[in-house]
Amino acid sequence: MGQPLAGTKVIDLTSFLSGPFCTMLLGDMGAEVIKIEEPKAGDANRSSRPSIKGEGAYFLYANRNKKSITLNLREEEGRKILIQLAKDADVFVENYRPQVKKRLKIDYPALSEINPRLIYCSISGFGQTGPWSERPGFDQIAQGMSGLMSVTGFPEYGPTRVGVAIGDSVCGIFAAYGILAALLEREKSGQGQFLETSLLEGLVSVLGFQAAKYFATGEIPLPQGNDHAVNAPYGTYRTKDVYINIATATKKMWEILCQILGMTDLMNDPRFLKDADRVKNKKELRELMEEQLASKTSAEWVEILNQEGIPCGTINTIDQVFQDKQVLHQQMLLEVDHLTAGKIKMIGFPVKMERTPAHISLPPPVLGQHNHEILKGLNYSDEAIEDLRKREII
Repeated sequence: MGQPLAGTKVIDLTSFLSGPFCTMLLGDMGAEVIKIEEPKAGDANRSSRPSIKGEGAYFLYANRNKKSITLNLREEEGRKILIQLAKDADVFVENYRPQVKKRLKIDYPALSEINPRLIYCSISGFGQTGPWSERPGFDQIAQGMSGLMSVTGFPEYGPTRVGVAIGDSVCGIFAAYGILAALLEREKSGQGQFLETSLLEGLVSVLGFQAAKYFATGEIPLPQGNDHAVNAPYGTYRTKDVYINIATATKKMWEILCQILGMTDLMNDPRFLKDADRVKNKKELRELMEEQLASKTSAEWVEILNQEGIPCGTINTIDQVFQDKQVLHQQMLLEVDHLTAGKIKMIGFPVKMERTPAHISLPPPVLGQHNHEILKGLNYSDEAIEDLRKREII
């Protein structure tokens, strides 16, 4: 069956992670993604470490299902080719700072004149307007400014960043979400539109219960380590060998846990009667629980607790994640043959669609791999393409 976005043409003028992640999500669902890169260096992540046979691992991660063409946009002829590509495109995604795209004359007002149906998505660190709009933005900077780092980690160690580029990823997901909504609306109106999102907005939007707590009480949330702010026991606990996560979100779960651990006396202990009591006395509760948990391994406890309906799980290292039976069952580890890097591993598709599933139709491209194919599609002759190459337009 055809994929959901088959026939959708996306021009990808992004680098690093947030933009490429967005366009990869579109490509996974069948969009034709044409990635525009600088002729010599390409996407900044191509030169990232570690690498696989010279190909940056971070680039490989976020650029499957794309075609690569190199264009020198500082030259008028390079810009002209980009304009040709944009004339019949459905989506245009860029992550330049606001003034850069205006200077290059590839901002939304310029491109919408030649293609009124164009969905134009701008991705940035902090937004397209406002006091910080021209600042360079990277994931950790946004994690700090969004408040996320202030509620992550342990109080005694100070602010802590999330261990993955969560701001980039969330921003890329929201960008794809906005693009899909705009494409759906265009079916009704026949018109394209401009949309934007940023690392800062994406992370502020997922502050969730921490923001809700502040709105309700005026209290500034503090980092809770691995504990939940309003439920207990709900956190990380030591067993005979390593740590596991246990999450009791209801009174019934708490009572079942007490029975499993042989701690039924705690159900009537004044220190632990209500959630608020258990949160207040979570240190003492942890010590009592870990005395009992020390009798078995994490694997044994995970089996026992899950059988009784208590949410719990192992804390896997990255290598263990990609050996996990459920992760493998859900096909979250894939392999693809790359032109120069050989067989490479990739993260699978987080959304499974029954009739029109995502799949890898193209491995991550080498720099300029599709120059000839794309330019031939614009009616450039072989001689003209070679001339562009000699003049370093491509």
